[in-house]
Amino acid sequence: MKKTIALVLALVMLVPALFAQGGQEAAPAPAASETTAPVAAAASGSVNAYTTLEEPLAAKLFQLFEQETGIKVNFVRLSGGETVARLEAEASNPQASIWVGGVGLDHITAKSKGLTTPYVSRYTSKTPEQFRDPDNFYIGLYVGPLTFVTNLDRAAELGIEPPRSWADLLKPEYKGYVRMANPNSSGTAYNTLTTALDVFGTEDKMIEYMKELDKNIDQYTKSGSAPGKSVATGEIPVAIGYAHDQVKLKAAGSPIVITAPSEGTGYELASMSLVKGGPDTVNAKKLYDWVLSSPVAQETFTEWYVVLVAEGAAKHPDALSINEIKTVNQDMAWDGDKVNKTRLLDRWTNEIGNKR
Repeated sequence: MKKTIALVLALVMLVPALFAQGGQEAAPAPAASETTAPVAAAASGSVNAYTTLEEPLAAKLFQLFEQETGIKVNFVRLSGGETVARLEAEASNPQASIWVGGVGLDHITAKSKGLTTPYVSRYTSKTPEQFRDPDNFYIGLYVGPLTFVTNLDRAAELGIEPPRSWADLLKPEYKGYVRMANPNSSGTAYNTLTTALDVFGTEDKMIEYMKELDKNIDQYTKSGSAPGKSVATGEIPVAIGYAHDQVKLKAAGSPIVITAPSEGTGYELASMSLVKGGPDTVNAKKLYDWVLSSPVAQETFTEWYVVLVAEGAAKHPDALSINEIKTVNQDMAWDGDKVNKTRLLDRWTNEIGNKR
C-alpha cells in the first residue's frame, strides 16, 4: 500500500516536468509541444492537454491551432487507460485542462469517476446526438471499427490465412502469431473485451473466449495502435486494432490486408472532454471549439483515415466506414460505466493477465 501511495505521489510530481519537456511518454517531443515553462507558470497564451491521438497527428493538429490562434498546446500523449489513471491521480490538483482523442468508453469512465466537466460548445449541434454525451461531458470526433490486420508476406511464409472471424483467431496455427494491446492500458483492447461480450453474450463466455485467445497472443502492448505497426514491419503476422490505424499503414505501402470479423465487431467513438478543475479552461474551450469547427482541423483528421461524425465533415476515400461492415449492438454507456469496466478488467487481469 505504501508503495502504491508513493508511486501516485511521484506521478503527480512528475507531470509538470513532462509538460515542461513537451511531455510524450519517454521520447523527445516535437516542436509543437515543446515548452520550457512549468505548468504553474502556464500563461494565457498556452494550454496543457492530454491526447490519445497518434502522436504525429496530435503534433500537427496542435501546431495548426497555435498558428491560427497564437495559443501553444503543451501536450502529453497517453493511451486511454493511462489518461484516466493520470486524471484520477491528479484529481485534487489537475495538470491538464483538456483531453483530446481516445476511445469514448474511456471518456465515459472519466465522466463516471467525476474527472471531467460538461461543456456546450456553440458548435456542438454539428455533431449528431448519438455521438455525444447527453449531459455534455464528452463529444465524439470520429468512429472506427475494430478489425484484424495481417502481413501477407509473413502469412505466406508461415502458411496461414488472414483471420476473418473471431473464431479464426483461436485456431492452433495462429499460436504465438497474434498481438493485441493490454485492456488495462488501452481503450482499444478494452473495446475488444466489450465486443467479445456482445458477440458471445455473457461475461463468462467472454472470459472463456479471451482465455483461448490468450494462448495465441505473443504479447500485450501498452498502446492500441502498436500491434498494427508491428504487423506492418513483419515483426508479427496478425494483430487486432482499429481500421483507420491499419488503413494508414497500408497506404504507406505495407504488405497488409485488413479483415473484419464476420460475427460482428465493435467500434470506437474517439472523443474529447474538458478536465474538471483544469488550470486554463478558457484556452481549453478555445481548443475544443476549434477542433469541432475548423476546416483545417477536419482535413487534418482525414489524413489519418478516420471517419468524422460531424455533419458535413470531409471523408477520405480510402477510409473504412462502420457502415461497410457488420457491427455489434454496442452499449457504450454500459461498457464505459466505471463499475462494469472495473469488474471486466479485474476478471481479465486475475484470470488471464496475471497468469502470463
